[in-house]
Amino acid sequence: MANLSSKLLNRALRAARVRAKISGTAERPRLSVTISNKHVSAQLIDDVTGATIAAATTVGSKQTGTMTELAAFVGADIAKKAKKKKITAVVFDRNGRQYAQRLAALADAARKEGLEF
Repeated sequence: MANLSSKLLNRALRAARVRAKISGTAERPRLSVTISNKHVSAQLIDDVTGATIAAATTVGSKQTGTMTELAAFVGADIAKKAKKKKITAVVFDRNGRQYAQRLAALADAARKEGLEF
């Protein structure tokens, strides 16, 4: 149990360290990604006003497949929603997660749809 709490604490510290260095604006919002054991979510956030511009998630969707495929679906979906809002560039917030597998699949799908980061 102590191992789990230290892992969560270390992840929270990494997330805070990354978050202290990046901030989203209306022209270049922050793309915040959250990956749980069952779902993947992504948001475009304007930190100046504190507003969510667009969001995509697997919660409530009928998509099936592996978590990597679901992450790629969310990445493509958030990029399409950003394109509708005329947003082409974002700041990527990985939320303390290592840039690998699911997170990389989401980022690659978003880049393939036209987002720049």
